[in-house]
Amino acid sequence: MSADECISQSDSKEIPVSGNDSEGSVKTEEYQTVALHDSKDQPNGDCSFSVMKSNTGSDPAIPLTTGGVRLAPAQDLWSTVRNKPVKLRMETSGLGSEPPMTIHQMFLATVQKYGDYPALRGKKDGTWVTLTYKEYYQNARAAAKSFLKLGLERFHGVGILGFNSPEWFIADVGCILAGGLATGIYTTNSPEACQYVADNCEANVLVVENNKQLIKILQVRDQLPHLKAIVQYKGELEQKLPNVYTWAEFMKLGESVPDAELDVLIDSQKANECCTLIYTSGTTGNPKGVMLSHDNITWTATAAGLMTSLKMSEEEIVSYLPLSHVAAQVQDMWICMRFAAITNFAEPDALKGSLANTLREVRPTSFLGVPRVWEKMQEAMKSVGAKSSVMKKKIADWAKGIGLQASYNAMNGDSSVPWGFTLANALVFKNVRKALGLDRCRACYTGAAPITKDTLEYFMSLYITVFELYGMSESTGPHAISWAEDYRIMSCGKVLTGCKTKLDKPDTDGNGEICFWGRNMFMGYLNMPDKTEEALDAEGWLHSGDLGKHDEDDFLYITGRIKELIITAGGENIPPVPTEDALKEEVSIISNAMLVGDKKKFLSMLLTLKCNIDDSGDPTDELTPLVVEFCRQHGVIASKVSEIINKKEPAIYKVIQEGIDRVNAKATSNAQRVQKWTILPQDFSISGGELGPTMKLKRPVVSKMYQEDINTFYGE
Repeated sequence: MSADECISQSDSKEIPVSGNDSEGSVKTEEYQTVALHDSKDQPNGDCSFSVMKSNTGSDPAIPLTTGGVRLAPAQDLWSTVRNKPVKLRMETSGLGSEPPMTIHQMFLATVQKYGDYPALRGKKDGTWVTLTYKEYYQNARAAAKSFLKLGLERFHGVGILGFNSPEWFIADVGCILAGGLATGIYTTNSPEACQYVADNCEANVLVVENNKQLIKILQVRDQLPHLKAIVQYKGELEQKLPNVYTWAEFMKLGESVPDAELDVLIDSQKANECCTLIYTSGTTGNPKGVMLSHDNITWTATAAGLMTSLKMSEEEIVSYLPLSHVAAQVQDMWICMRFAAITNFAEPDALKGSLANTLREVRPTSFLGVPRVWEKMQEAMKSVGAKSSVMKKKIADWAKGIGLQASYNAMNGDSSVPWGFTLANALVFKNVRKALGLDRCRACYTGAAPITKDTLEYFMSLYITVFELYGMSESTGPHAISWAEDYRIMSCGKVLTGCKTKLDKPDTDGNGEICFWGRNMFMGYLNMPDKTEEALDAEGWLHSGDLGKHDEDDFLYITGRIKELIITAGGENIPPVPTEDALKEEVSIISNAMLVGDKKKFLSMLLTLKCNIDDSGDPTDELTPLVVEFCRQHGVIASKVSEIINKKEPAIYKVIQEGIDRVNAKATSNAQRVQKWTILPQDFSISGGELGPTMKLKRPVVSKMYQEDINTFYGE
């Protein structure tokens, strides 16, 4: 069947192409339709299957084909109106020229070939419960019909507020199938922040995890004119309220909606229309609703998976990072859907300690952790190592030396390993990977915030390479990727296949603003044309706001962020992250460091010490065992942060000053030297407001919170 035969009468007959070197249009005849064949493959025998205990009504009829290319006529590369399509940045050849797909087309392609394979796994009463791809699809259709029954209007939002779960996925995909805009809301948001997002996306329905999140919405319900219903997906309702439903009630609501009605709506969707909103963290003002099209998601999922050599139906991951963030959503939901992978849901207290147990149970084939997760793993392993016998410490140190060299050899394309590697692997590396639950892991990734060289080399010494990713919500997640075949330490890799990167206004060292181009570029910010025009230039390039440079092999290095640059009174531009990371490497007891000194005569630094966190994830006054041991080695008996600060422990303050002196000695100018510093009484945290949902430092918030300390540095 030709592509023309697959395109409905309402579809445009030409697909607009715009790019750096590919002006013009590509006729649809050049595309191959998505061909699907019945698979006789069976799922692995060791996977158990069970249906989620929710009544989804009768099994919907699954259409036999995914259909052809579906695009709406469009003139512009960007849009800030929820129902206005965009022109795609198509290329004339390669991955950038692949036929666009809707979410439903991608989902159906997987269901038709891998329908009986496991898709989603979550624990219920301590036991893993599995949904196959066919069951996942049927549940998503049932949810879509229920959304329609509740009055979900086309291009209106469904806000989802809760921890990762099968219901989160089903609500998100169901919303898209029903023609809505799937919108994740951070669980750490205040009621006011939830109200802003729900009102901005004109949410007709809000899906919340539990009573705690429900209470937030009830507090602002009268300020949400578009809201028609609320659904709670965990537990029973503590009180019966009008238009508030349990998950089981919600899934039954749409049983009377004909499948044909939903099919018509699905078939009307176009790949260049908006289907998802990702809200930025709003560190410098109100959050912006990043509009992502079907093609943004389906193309990016395909490109990222192909570049990293993912294998159909062989991948398995653990979902624990916030799904309202683009990184987790693209990996956990969309890449997994595209490549028929298994998504295993961690427990809600994953970041408070249970993640380690889940990783050991699941043994994922890839793992994405924000830098703080890798740092916490590093600290935990160092703490265990500190209690080992002298002999075990010697063996570990010997093995880590071999592991680091072997890792660097592999990075540089040298397949040889140091003498003793086989023994070190048997005695140490294999056991560490097994203890971490990473023994099946083919790729470990980090992203969303900067990571230190110290942490990367620590894992390299255990023969575990952590690959850096780089991107934004506005690039549908990844735009540069490191992976086993191509990586350099401290680089975030090479541009995603089918995309382009350019450096705007580079300086003499080659540092310029990183600009993106590709099918992963967002549509625009919802209802914010001014902000959209700031981000996208006249040619359609996305300006990231990040500074970076390329090496001779085209590896991209992030060197700073324009908005974070400290401009001293003398006019020198200083990126803060390199200095902050350097100090954390020099002084291992420092948890967070923030450089200040904008418009000042010299630089100063706010520091926090590593401390234990309580069951709520909040930092306590108690020092971590490693810091306690560090203090003991320097002749100081202390178990609390307050003890060190109140006594201004001379030995500890001396160690920190010496670390700063070593960092200053490497500074390229006097202006880059840190002259004053202080230890803050409490570490930074998400709940405290100093860190964003992915543990990225919120500099404006910290500056405001500790303004008095900053003023003291400068005698103000």
